Amino acid sequence: MSILTITIIQSDLKWEDKTFNLQQLEEKIKAIPQRTQLVVLPEMFNTGFSMNAADLAEGMDGESLQWMSRVSKEQKIILTGSLIIAEEKQFFNRMVWMMPNGQMGYYDKRHLFAFAGEDKHYTPGSKRVIASVNGWKVNLQVCYDLRFPVWSRQQLGDAASGTAAEYDLLLYVANWPARRSLAWKTLLCARAIENQCYVVGVNRIGNDAHGNYHSGDSMVLNPLGEVLYHCADREDIHTITLNMEDLNNTRKALPFLRDADSFTLHLE
Repeated sequence: MSILTITIIQSDLKWEDKTFNLQQLEEKIKAIPQRTQLVVLPEMFNTGFSMNAADLAEGMDGESLQWMSRVSKEQKIILTGSLIIAEEKQFFNRMVWMMPNGQMGYYDKRHLFAFAGEDKHYTPGSKRVIASVNGWKVNLQVCYDLRFPVWSRQQLGDAASGTAAEYDLLLYVANWPARRSLAWKTLLCARAIENQCYVVGVNRIGNDAHGNYHSGDSMVLNPLGEVLYHCADREDIHTITLNMEDLNNTRKALPFLRDADSFTLHLE
């Protein structure tokens, strides 16, 4: 039986204050009472959702990546969340998957939130990224990606069998404002049902510099779209264990994936 233990950190973020945010998040990570394998932080966990990329961006050897590497190693966890990265004169909203051995992968947010001008400051990613841990395949996504179901849709290796799903867990990190929390909660549920996978959505709480309030509403859903965890309007550290056997049993009992349309993504 393969299990995956995940800790969600739903935290307030101090606007564009890296030192404060990294310090408070490290204290919260160290306070996790039980053994965990994966710790998930919100989108732009060290700054809040800022368009001030030119002043806040770091390279892949910057202080925040060094912090992630150190904390991951010391706590023996995989640590993930997104931050502002500069690379080849471009800026990315980059979700980093940091492992205790110092190796890492990353996913660049594909869908930039033009409503807030994100597309004017950042470069969109060009590929999906599926990470691996303890036999689990994890699809990495960032905030606004949630509104675009084709981007997260399971691409099946053997659609006829109904068992060759591309991934087991769909993971979203976000700075999603409270006034659109209904969309957040509804779409997280829909992504779980349509892809027959676990879904974890980790959002911040509190106000940003523009007065946007974030209610959190971080959630964990099972492959039937049932809510296993939900927390709103307060900081929270929550650890939950997901079971691969339950996932496989759901897919076998309800083999809907085998009827899915095959497709290929063409990016421009």
